[in-house]
Amino acid sequence: MTELVFVGLGLNDEKGITIKGLEETRTADAVFMETYTSRMPDFSIEQFEALCGRKIQMLTRSNLEEENGRAILQVAKAGKAVFLVPGDPFIATTHITLRIDAEKQGIPTRIVHGISIMSAIVSLSGLHNYKFGKTVTVPFSDNFSETPYNVIAQNQKLGLHTLCLLDLRQAENRYLSIKDALEQLLIVEKKKQQRVINADTPVVGIARAGSSSPVLKAGFIRGIVDFDFGEPPFSLIIPGSLHFMEIDGLLAFAGAPLEFRRLAK
Repeated sequence: MTELVFVGLGLNDEKGITIKGLEETRTADAVFMETYTSRMPDFSIEQFEALCGRKIQMLTRSNLEEENGRAILQVAKAGKAVFLVPGDPFIATTHITLRIDAEKQGIPTRIVHGISIMSAIVSLSGLHNYKFGKTVTVPFSDNFSETPYNVIAQNQKLGLHTLCLLDLRQAENRYLSIKDALEQLLIVEKKKQQRVINADTPVVGIARAGSSSPVLKAGFIRGIVDFDFGEPPFSLIIPGSLHFMEIDGLLAFAGAPLEFRRLAK
């Protein structure tokens, strides 16, 4: 059978893959993996290869975007190719093109889902899943954009929370920090003056979601901007309207200050 199976690896190490994902990997003719869409802090390629009994071929962004995933598709035309992706395979939308190309070439595709940052931040924070609006990525300052600010503004009008994914450049070992992301948003606020975000805006910072030692801290920007979150990867939540139970969760799980009580709606 010819096919391409996209398998989610989870968020932190080689133990985050599901049993189903591991079974698919063990029966593949060739296994490929990328690490440029997200950092898995404790992932060991050697331990994973021992676990699945397969040699893993690491791919770069260039292999997938400039070469259109040629190496994967060649294997999938003749047998079973497995493509390992951090998190859940299609939370990073860059891989949708590869799946579309495979289907156009008559190659069947399947998905084995993995733990995603989208669900992890809900579980960690205690915020209600149905109250999240559009997600946005905050880029590095050399690729400055007002889009994150605009998305937060749109979500706030609807009372919705905003998950901000912070940019990374794996090849350069660079990860946008929560402090830098907040400072970029404040720069846009200074320019637009729409009262979307300021020093008194409540935020939630998350580091290393999915690991055994995640860091979760809620507070007002004035107190969060210099908080030490440790090692990446990082995420940032700008809450919208907060239910009292969500505030209870942030106090219990994220060390939010008691001042958060006044935010309940």
